[in-house]
Amino acid sequence: MTKRPNILLILSDQHSRKITGCYGDPIAETPNIDRIADRGVAFDAAYCPSPICTPSRMSMLSGRWPHEQECWTLEDQLASDIPTYAHSLGAAGYRTILCGRMHAIGPDQLHGFTERYVGDCSPNWLGAPRQDLGPLTGTQGPSAPMPGDSDPSSISIRRSGAGQSGYEVVDDATTEAACKRLIHLSESKADGDDTPFLLSVGFVLPHCPFVAQPADYEAFQGRVSRATLPRGANEHPWISEWRRHTGTEAPDPADIARARTAYYGLVRALDAKIGRVLDALEVAGLADNTLIIYTSDHGEQLGDRDLWWKNTFFEESVAVPLILSWPGQVRSGARSPHVVNLVDVGATMIAAAGAQRLPRGRGRNLLSIAIDEKAPWVDETFSEYVTDTSSAWTGPVATQQRMLRSGRWKLVHIHGYHRPQLFDLDADPQELHDIGNDPAYAEVRAWLTDRVLAGWDPNEIAGEVAARCEEKALLRDWGRRVEPVSQHQFTIAAGDSWLV
Repeated sequence: MTKRPNILLILSDQHSRKITGCYGDPIAETPNIDRIADRGVAFDAAYCPSPICTPSRMSMLSGRWPHEQECWTLEDQLASDIPTYAHSLGAAGYRTILCGRMHAIGPDQLHGFTERYVGDCSPNWLGAPRQDLGPLTGTQGPSAPMPGDSDPSSISIRRSGAGQSGYEVVDDATTEAACKRLIHLSESKADGDDTPFLLSVGFVLPHCPFVAQPADYEAFQGRVSRATLPRGANEHPWISEWRRHTGTEAPDPADIARARTAYYGLVRALDAKIGRVLDALEVAGLADNTLIIYTSDHGEQLGDRDLWWKNTFFEESVAVPLILSWPGQVRSGARSPHVVNLVDVGATMIAAAGAQRLPRGRGRNLLSIAIDEKAPWVDETFSEYVTDTSSAWTGPVATQQRMLRSGRWKLVHIHGYHRPQLFDLDADPQELHDIGNDPAYAEVRAWLTDRVLAGWDPNEIAGEVAARCEEKALLRDWGRRVEPVSQHQFTIAAGDSWLV
């Protein structure tokens, strides 16, 4: 029987799958992510459970779809009595260690982990003040023009280029903590303690602000092409409305070039930090029996279709890089075309550890197809995007959306509209031709719609989300008045963020 492996889970934030060397980008500098792929299996059709941070991450932890854990927005809490993969691995005798980002809201900042270092860049509590990003305030994501601003384009794209985001300072501390903990684990092993571990390393990069260290920015200056995908034919009206709301109708080309160049620089910086962690694992003598997983919580559209950030179900937003390496156990230098999801990551770690499956988890063990490409597998998965109106960035109207990827088909049910989005990814891999109202596809559309709505009631979800808005308003008022202390939060100093 194979000895139970150590597990190193590296989770970044907002990394576009296609801006990675091993996924085919000719100029992206990702030698360390690529070396994981060289020694393992890269999944070419991996998806996130939600194209925004918190629900995607909480679904990954719990193995449940967002509606099953009732965590849809950035301000919803994952209940502490929902078991996670960290609970399962801890119950099986693993050390469960988290360095860096989790992005959970609420008092439970462990969710089954028994050690946590560095912490997050965001507060635990609604109503608590956000970290001070100085000149980069408001550039962290979708942001409509500020009141009185004569420029209609998003400040997230305008305030971009060479400099430093406080988020990178957090990631530097996370890298140091992860490397230090690996050395301590090596010392414990030398002293006879062979307890297996799960070390989860959570990075914020390459999440916007689109600001990269000067050296990382200059490495790509003049080399990054303009966004390559145009707006598609028969565009769904919700997409047009979202673009207008977020001020991405017609940004200045110079702003686009700076933001895209900086994003490549952020990916380069992320990769270098991952390299330090991988090197520390090898120096510690722990690499031979460690399952390494690299992935991200969602993608980044980076101007394709005149869209930025995430928040849609286009591949650039909802698809993620996912790579598994385990020496002598999974295939090496291989690729898998199977449709998989981040909810499968927890099930995979649990299977490798011989731990107890999550009782209501939806995840599937990826090791089967990482070992044998011909192993049985159903190429189907889901993702959800549900918002309320409690945060300005979500827009003036709440939305309830769910995606089904089934074989060649991708259908997105957008509640309140007369038609879905529908793409044939075999014939149209770039999703430029929405056939959601094409009569020729009525039969397949009806079948997919029945499947995507099975067990998922958008009216019921809309009612629950609306009721929670009132509850969250009270919690926000409480946070502002009481000023509770945030645990496991890394303090970003006002001078940590700057633009050249």
